[in-house]
Amino acid sequence: MASKPKREAANQSTGEMSHREVLVVLIGLMSGMFLAALDQSVVGAAMRTIADDLGGLSMQAWATTAYLITSTVSTPIYGKLGDIFGRRPLFLVAISIFVVGSVTTGLANNMFELALYRALQGLGAGGLFSLALTIVADIVPPRERARYQGMFLAVFGTSSLLGPIIGGAFAGFDQLLFIDGWRWVFLINIPIGAISLFMVFKFLHVPHNPRPQKIDWWGAVTIVLAVVPVLLVAEQGRTWGWTSLPTIALGLVGVFGIIAFLIVEKRMGDAALIPFSIFKSQTFARTQILGFVIGIGMFGGMIVLPLVIQVAYGASPTEAGLLMLPMVAGMMTATITAGRVTSKLGKYRIFFNTGTATLFMGYAYMFLLLTADTPIWVVSIGMVLIGLGLGQLMQTTMVASQNSVEAKDIGVATSTTTFFRQIGGTLGVAVFMSILFSQLKDQVLTAFEKPEVQKGFAEALADKELLADPQNEKILKLLSDQSGADAISEDSSFLIGADDRLTAPFRIGFVESSLDVFLIAGGVVLVAFVLSWFIKEVPLRAKSASAEAAAGNH
Repeated sequence: MASKPKREAANQSTGEMSHREVLVVLIGLMSGMFLAALDQSVVGAAMRTIADDLGGLSMQAWATTAYLITSTVSTPIYGKLGDIFGRRPLFLVAISIFVVGSVTTGLANNMFELALYRALQGLGAGGLFSLALTIVADIVPPRERARYQGMFLAVFGTSSLLGPIIGGAFAGFDQLLFIDGWRWVFLINIPIGAISLFMVFKFLHVPHNPRPQKIDWWGAVTIVLAVVPVLLVAEQGRTWGWTSLPTIALGLVGVFGIIAFLIVEKRMGDAALIPFSIFKSQTFARTQILGFVIGIGMFGGMIVLPLVIQVAYGASPTEAGLLMLPMVAGMMTATITAGRVTSKLGKYRIFFNTGTATLFMGYAYMFLLLTADTPIWVVSIGMVLIGLGLGQLMQTTMVASQNSVEAKDIGVATSTTTFFRQIGGTLGVAVFMSILFSQLKDQVLTAFEKPEVQKGFAEALADKELLADPQNEKILKLLSDQSGADAISEDSSFLIGADDRLTAPFRIGFVESSLDVFLIAGGVVLVAFVLSWFIKEVPLRAKSASAEAAAGNH
């Protein structure tokens, strides 16, 4: 029995952990990350049912926006507080906030309450992602880190696959144990969160070297002023109009917030939320620019794929989740392979080059081959290419950033990298969704004029069985009052189960609109490919952040 305290004492003094101890810690971390990752994909699949039940279809975007804002803004705050007070207590706080937010969201009575409680959930989610990746940096040397991070991507892959299936299943129940089916989308987080809390409390014991310093309260205030208006405009600008008064006013507030944040951070020095000193490393600074650009191209292009599958192939959200499996498989394969190569050779920059090149090929493939009639297996090949590109980039950006700063700054480096990628992703989604829907109506109307579409329409309208089929009722009603081209921007459910001849112009118009998204996303990724050659590769360190910090204290 005496050997265990000795081993723990040795670990605290050296910061080193055995492979078995690392795996046990990773189980606790992944259980926390699974909580947040699953929630994002589950809620997306059930949101329309939730909005219908709470009578606020027009407000559903706010539930997503609220979560996005709080999770993004809290990310750098968790990173800095983790450096000061230690990761474990903050990770426990993040899980607790997320679970409390899940309970209140599951009990929401209207869309306003739902958005408010989703914001509370987001406060917890911001810590779950950034702190988990920071703790990996604490306990695993950079050269070995990529190998372990493949497990984290497996969590993301599994959750993105299970999420739509679970969300669609819960949304399909009118009542489950005397509670509305959709409420279980949030309430299921209670048992998962309880298990996660136990795992983290029991197994997550990471050596911490305290760094007493003042907390950057003004930095926290000004980052809210800087980020919230930008995210609001990115999410709601298409609805409000890009030249509307709310958009311009929030844009000005955002500019003021960014300037104020930069002034505050410069004055705070090393105590700043995002210290300027970490940008002195050219590798770190350029990796953040690359991460931001990759975020735009990566998330922007990715958001369109499930929509294309649902509209062009008539898939339900659950089926769309399953049909996205080739991309998930590509991501996991690339991550595991890149991790092993990085661990063996100590080289990582090559994956910036090959990752952006592969992602570009994936988008180019979609642009050149995707039509409304393209077989799904052909589309799946493009998904594999996109997944292979993403899998090389997601972990490499983090490994390069963490390796280019001192051990004492590992928390802010991790959260800063996550922050810039999230901001880039949010802007990418906003821009690409605006591109998609701004031309959708015109593309659908153009598709109506195609001779083959008109011929199919004539045949369909002469088919008495088709006219009597209840599954065609919604689309026939929209076609009779000529509102279909407008309706598809708000709700595409009228296409599900309808005859292919009737849905043809909508499917063609949607796919044609999506091609510009793949083209521009490919252009953004091409910029990232060029930038990737300007990143200087810093040799990967052989010690973990905790081991370096412990060595520095002796």
